[in-house]
Amino acid sequence: MAEGVHSQPGSGARFDWGPAGAAELARVCSVLVVVDVLSFSTAVDIAVGRGIRVHPFPWSGQAGAYAARLGAAVAVGRRQVNPEHPWSLSPAALQTAPLVDELVLPSPNGATICSAAASTGVPVVAACLRNAPAVARWLHNHGHGTPTNAVGVIAAGELWPDGTLRPCVEDLLGAAAVLDGLSMLGSPLSVEAAVSLAALAAVHNVAAAVRRCVSGQELIQRGFAEDVRLAAQSGASHTVPVMTDGSSFSAA
Repeated sequence: MAEGVHSQPGSGARFDWGPAGAAELARVCSVLVVVDVLSFSTAVDIAVGRGIRVHPFPWSGQAGAYAARLGAAVAVGRRQVNPEHPWSLSPAALQTAPLVDELVLPSPNGATICSAAASTGVPVVAACLRNAPAVARWLHNHGHGTPTNAVGVIAAGELWPDGTLRPCVEDLLGAAAVLDGLSMLGSPLSVEAAVSLAALAAVHNVAAAVRRCVSGQELIQRGFAEDVRLAAQSGASHTVPVMTDGSSFSAA
């Protein structure tokens, strides 16, 4: 497929933001890496690490019906957790929730991007600060990260109240952590990827940046400081959640 200028041709590791960026890079890359640090991809890392198969689903009222069709459990809003529905987008809740075989995990950003990307047939990897080094190694070991088998790293971003994309610090740093690993393994970066990587070098304390950024402060003020703490743990996980069947993440 012909590569236009927006696809960042000639590079092995590319970077963009949100659903539109994912749609563009899915056309030309051999794999997409979706980064939604607070909290979808961190939640996926923890759930898949416990042996749960995770089905991403757009943020809507249809998640329960979808889960029922699959015979899966469904994650609810953080404040809707109860003994009957202990699973949510909260990484801390997923660390201790009962084990299930299948879990539908809705989110407005990361899950929505992953669901859309799955329809293209391109493999999708869920990455966060916790598993970024492991993801980079897996990509390299599977032949990704060259100009002919490029990696598209997508920072999911957050949403403003009007539904427009809000680029955010935590996803920029998470994407940069993946790009850092790819760069050290020899992948040539696009200009966009290199500039993203520069953000990581400018931050002396990644965990503090995640705590202090807008998204981190929002969750802390809502009473979910443990979610932020878990999400800010760089390199704490060796799990690589991969979606190759078009519907669910499991460990590579």
